[in-house]
Amino acid sequence: MVEATSLSAEEIVRLCKKHTIFEWSAQESVTPISMVRAKGVYFWDAAGKRYIDFNSQLMCVNIGHGDERVIRAIKEQADRLPYANPYMATEARARLGKKLAEICPGDLNKCFFTLGGAEANENAIKIARMVTGRQKIVVRYRSYHGGTAGAATLTGDPRRFAAEPGIPGVVRVLDPYRYRCGFCSDKPECTLACLRHVEEVVAYEGPENVAAILLETVTGTNGILVPPEGYLQGIRELCDRHGILLILDEVMAGFGRTGKWFACEHWNVVPDMMTIAKGLTSAYLPLGAVMMREKLAAHFDKNVFYGGLTYNSHPMSLAAALATVAVYEEDGLVGNAARMGKVLSRELERLKQKHPSVGDVRNIGLFGIVELVKDQKTREPLAPYNAKGEQMAVMNKLNAFFRENGLYTFVRWNNFFVNPPLCITEQELQEGLATVDRALEISDAAVRA
Repeated sequence: MVEATSLSAEEIVRLCKKHTIFEWSAQESVTPISMVRAKGVYFWDAAGKRYIDFNSQLMCVNIGHGDERVIRAIKEQADRLPYANPYMATEARARLGKKLAEICPGDLNKCFFTLGGAEANENAIKIARMVTGRQKIVVRYRSYHGGTAGAATLTGDPRRFAAEPGIPGVVRVLDPYRYRCGFCSDKPECTLACLRHVEEVVAYEGPENVAAILLETVTGTNGILVPPEGYLQGIRELCDRHGILLILDEVMAGFGRTGKWFACEHWNVVPDMMTIAKGLTSAYLPLGAVMMREKLAAHFDKNVFYGGLTYNSHPMSLAAALATVAVYEEDGLVGNAARMGKVLSRELERLKQKHPSVGDVRNIGLFGIVELVKDQKTREPLAPYNAKGEQMAVMNKLNAFFRENGLYTFVRWNNFFVNPPLCITEQELQEGLATVDRALEISDAAVRA
């Protein structure tokens, strides 16, 4: 039974559009869903329609919606202590700091809490510059690190344009994108030329000037790009060779999304800093963090840490995180993501073989994507990079079909994502994929035409 609401679906949407701004959108074209309730892998709109959440909202509601254990922990913390300023030591801060040190790889044992991923990335590069005394930060073109001024500059995709010229010292390199690799997509096997490209850029920029290399361990909204074997290890060696800090952005890929607690564990690489958010609280409350290795954090034993946020170590967010991590452990969600990831791999490959509009499918755990093309041989995208307006006509029809048939996911350019909550069952996964299967008839028809 859907909860009663004092506003109709139409009135909710009308007032939201009249008085609030929706992100990354021309406001006239925004068609939001009037979301009023959610549970598990589903949510409902104000008209009572149910949707399967195939994107965990924004790749963040990892444990699923409406988990009473987390909600109860938030309520109990609110009753006890809803806020303490960042100079206070609280029980939630003590317990979460200890827990993160236990589950994070290697000696990533110290953290600075933020309210989200963008703030975590901002502070990570600030720390890198303070510790090394260097200024340059190497990032990739197909990256997204946040919408604040510094994080937007770190971002490679077109969302950085409005923030330019941005902060100084940011240098970009190309990505390991096997399906469209400018280095080796025409080769039978990966040559790791993408790694040598990074080494070459670092050499041109002067390694002694580079404070950090900042990467999404697995690229998120720009394509679910899983690095080839040897790439991440090579970046780690490059950093070690030149005294450069390695920062891995695990805001999306962390907390079980890839079938490991953190994606870097697939390659046994420990970064100097790791930025986390989203799955940290499963987005029940805002929270992010910069995790630091002990030797890096030791710099601030005698040197001032020049960073601060009013809501750093907010007790209610920390309580939500503690309860969320407990849910991952109690319900075995990291293992479930690995198991369901194998099912997803099999089913996505089936869709690729069946539908001529599917060019490539990629996933690691429950971090998945379907890439649509006009021609499987030429690999021409169904919508070009940074597509707008009429260029998105077919993808918009696809998205409309998803919505009409009760499936919510993220459609971007010639891609759509498959990132359900980690609590999903095989039956629920198949339910969503059946809708995807039918939707692909739309893109197939466009290709044949």
